[in-house]
Amino acid sequence: MRVNKLTIAALAVVAGLSLTACQNDDEAAAVDQSKPSVSSTEGSDDSAQGEAKEPAAKEPAAKEPAAAGKCRTDELDIKAQDSTIDGDELSTVAVTFTNGGGHDCSVGGFAGVDLKTNAGTVSAERSGEQAPATVLKDGESVSFYISYPANDTGGSGVRITGLVVTPPDETKSVTLDWPGAASLPVTEGPGTPVKVGPIGSAGQGG
Repeated sequence: MRVNKLTIAALAVVAGLSLTACQNDDEAAAVDQSKPSVSSTEGSDDSAQGEAKEPAAKEPAAKEPAAAGKCRTDELDIKAQDSTIDGDELSTVAVTFTNGGGHDCSVGGFAGVDLKTNAGTVSAERSGEQAPATVLKDGESVSFYISYPANDTGGSGVRITGLVVTPPDETKSVTLDWPGAASLPVTEGPGTPVKVGPIGSAGQGG
């Protein structure tokens, strides 16, 4: 009987230890389940912070339109026509530049003007008017005037045989037929009676 009592007591101790171990395991599992998932939350925070730290993409700056280059002689269609108005003291020829270069160009100031005559070349003198630059779009025109005294002396005067025009800031010239009066009066002394106005000083075509 003593042996059986010892055996029963030993079994009771083992059962108690097993029960205690099971309770400890259950409590540990409960504690683990109550803890939040750290990895997923931290990953989301890092991702959000990473997106916030990225600088906003800057839009490319708008390009300013390129400035128009000078109108070149080869890009201009140059014509001259008589634009004298009856009753005016001076006779007038209008010279027109038409942009045919396929792009905008700028022209301003005074063109060079020379009259070919039977007595040599007569260079026009610039008028005192201001000469602002003008931007010509492809196909657009601008004009200036040439003024000269009429030959009413009764003599043959100085016969005009041609007109030479050099656009502003250019060295290449164009020779045109002279559309005005046939001759200039003979003058004495220095200077020239022929004047040239700035670009834009005459209406288009006269």
